[in-house]
Amino acid sequence: MSGRSVVGGPEKAGQRDVVVGAGFEAVFLDPVGRVVQQRWADAAVAVAFEELDPVSAFPVVPGRRWGPGLWWSATTGRHVASGSNAMRVQLMVLDRDPMVVGLAGRPVRVLWRDGRGRVRSWVPQLFARYKDGTGMLADCPSHTEAGGERALEAAETVAEACAQVGLVYRRLEPLEKTLVANLKWLAGYRHPRNQGRPGLAADVLEAFARPRPLIDGVEAVGDPIEVLPVAFHALWHGQLTVALDVPLHARVLVRAPASGVSGNGLGLPCGEGAGGGDVEGIGGAGAGCGEVR
Repeated sequence: MSGRSVVGGPEKAGQRDVVVGAGFEAVFLDPVGRVVQQRWADAAVAVAFEELDPVSAFPVVPGRRWGPGLWWSATTGRHVASGSNAMRVQLMVLDRDPMVVGLAGRPVRVLWRDGRGRVRSWVPQLFARYKDGTGMLADCPSHTEAGGERALEAAETVAEACAQVGLVYRRLEPLEKTLVANLKWLAGYRHPRNQGRPGLAADVLEAFARPRPLIDGVEAVGDPIEVLPVAFHALWHGQLTVALDVPLHARVLVRAPASGVSGNGLGLPCGEGAGGGDVEGIGGAGAGCGEVR
């Protein structure tokens, strides 16, 4: 990995200890934890951002009910650093998207000079890598007014930087409360241990080959105490589908996906919405949704 080592820790990178010429620069941690600064165009091609540790810690905001933590990803089998409830919800969406193969929290700082020659920087909250090799940097605002004009202008600049190198930048729109509640419930069953004993998962899928209420299909297979976790695991992974814009309940209609079609459980084809499609969130970036300097 080529690039300039930056003297000092990641919090200093992007302030006094950077050298920014024409265009954009990237600052990130190499596999042994050293801070590296590199031309943005080179880093975007050569660096696997989805494998990197956070370049700087998520801020802890006094008085907030949420705080930084870790999300265990069913996609990668590893933990992803998370900075807020809003970010964790978007991680759930991406973790369920079958087109996503890699996830990371705050893996890179983007540097540039503004019109007055001052060094500015922004750290997007998350990075997602897709099966086709493309990638998305994103922020996860908790509401549309978060961050103010200064943060929104920085987000526009990062979107320009991403467009130059074939990446996508998104501000991911907060989701509706019922959808969030359903995602959180199903996320509790994302671990492979909820596949059940050998053969049980196949029986569950067969039980819902035709649409039927959740409890009817579960009871047709066996004891709900044993079978329900397997059904929820299949719903998380898209092996079964259900409407997530209404509260989950015993009589909710469950079905197997159409032949050859997989989805993200949000009523969208794979890759749309929070992923790499054409739907862009409208939320602003701000506290817990990036960092501007």
